Amino acid sequence: MNPIESLFLIAGSGDYPRLVIESARSAGVRHLALVSFEGETLPELEALADEVYRMKVGQLGKLLDAAKKSGSTKALMAGQIAPGNLFNLRPDLRALVLLARLKVRNAETLFGAVASELASAGVELLPATTFLEENIAGKGQLAGPRLKPRQIEDLEFGFRIAKESSRLDIGQTVVVKNGTVLAVEAFEGTNEAILRGGRLGRSGSTMVKVSKPGQDIRFDVPVIGTKTLETAAEAKVHAIGIEAGATLLLDRTAVARAADELAIAIYGL
Repeated sequence: MNPIESLFLIAGSGDYPRLVIESARSAGVRHLALVSFEGETLPELEALADEVYRMKVGQLGKLLDAAKKSGSTKALMAGQIAPGNLFNLRPDLRALVLLARLKVRNAETLFGAVASELASAGVELLPATTFLEENIAGKGQLAGPRLKPRQIEDLEFGFRIAKESSRLDIGQTVVVKNGTVLAVEAFEGTNEAILRGGRLGRSGSTMVKVSKPGQDIRFDVPVIGTKTLETAAEAKVHAIGIEAGATLLLDRTAVARAADELAIAIYGL
């Protein structure tokens, strides 16, 4: 693959976009155009880009115009858009036309349609793991205290449930304890599901996060970061199971350090 010298980065919330920028620069990206969404993208990221395009979620026409103006032929989506914002869209005309074509409206169909629009504009949407391949989780114990057999059993059970839940397009995270499902992620998002499960389990629960069957890794990759660990600690979750080969550990060193400090095990399934 030829080195990427120019990148059009569509940045959502959190630290994920910052890590992409840092890794992209290290990989030789000289020119970086940043899409910064109002109420989503961290403002401090703008100082790390060569040019910035500010817009609201739903301004598809403006997004496509920015992609063309940037001169980049490679784009990357990194970071989440709050689920509620997908229903609080203030779409421009281009987005209204796109939405009218969609029978099912969720993150996968919306972002998939955006990827098709970018392709029509001559811009290829790269996998969201681009530049961060070394942060993809492996199998077995990854960080934190050693797991007990009962905890591993719960993680394996949770993995099966989460895979089925994600296949049904309900959610990709579950919280379990002693072979009982306490919470299944739905529209509220991962962190809220963890807190809900933690309240029910009180202490010693486990959570599992997986990829969806046929997941489009251009815009939808399971991610575990220090914020996930902080939420798990608040919920008194003692172990986190993630899908090996399909999950990003954002800032692997920081995640491992937090897992040790918070006494939360991370295990690749």
